Amino acid sequence: MKTIWSWIKAFGMFWYGFIIGDDWTVAAAVAVGVAATWFLARAGITAWWLLPPIVVIIVGLSIWRLERQTDQ
Repeated sequence: MKTIWSWIKAFGMFWYGFIIGDDWTVAAAVAVGVAATWFLARAGITAWWLLPPIVVIIVGLSIWRLERQTDQ
């Protein structure tokens, strides 16, 4: 039974590391973007264009923040 729980924990830690990674703000922004796209689509508004700019902006901000941290 202990082996099963350790496997489940390792599986969860992998997905946490894969999705959240080093910067949780990227994952949170993408989740908000997906939710906003879904809500707009449910309201009958074409919203396929919303997620790409969100991803580009948040990844750019993440890289900029990392650059600032390494310069100090």
